[in-house]
Amino acid sequence: QEGYQIITAANGKEAIAKAKKEIPDLIIMDVMMPEMDGMEACENIRKIPELSNVLITFLTARSEDYSQVAGFDAGADDYITKPIKPKLLVSKVKALLRRLKEKEQNSETLNVGGIEINREEYKIVKDNVEIALPRKEFELFYLLASKPGKVFKRDEILDKVWGNEVVVGGRTIDVHIRKLREKIGEELFKTIKGVGYKFEV
Repeated sequence: QEGYQIITAANGKEAIAKAKKEIPDLIIMDVMMPEMDGMEACENIRKIPELSNVLITFLTARSEDYSQVAGFDAGADDYITKPIKPKLLVSKVKALLRRLKEKEQNSETLNVGGIEINREEYKIVKDNVEIALPRKEFELFYLLASKPGKVFKRDEILDKVWGNEVVVGGRTIDVHIRKLREKIGEELFKTIKGVGYKFEV
């Protein structure tokens, strides 16, 4: 009805075999399945290189906190508990697939103001010189450079670069911006007082 092609599997082992053959965009599975449960299936899928970018979500009646934590530890992108209305499930699927699309777009090489940014290799080349950046500095730079002239609010930067990994404050952003200015160019990073930062070329 929503235009998605659906492939079904009866158990965890079959799910892995079909996923390897079809390379789907999204896998929705239960925790409790015959032959191999969802947690083990998820862990196995995450070990298969060609399935590394496939989104995985659990749809299950298991609502315990420990089960949700185990699901994310196994490599799931989302954990949805039943019962759930079909419309809400479709909305969640759409949101997950949007995330996948953004991820794919982010994997491209950017060329901004004579600076080449390779997301796959975490590599930056400016004036034919390669600049090495630690992971978070690179991700912050990539975010700002992906939309030159756009003002990124501090909260948005924290959410997109650091997410829920650790609790960090605004000073963390300032320190990373200072390092980027030193390595790439003072004039490229503009502070918008009380709001955030933007990248200008």
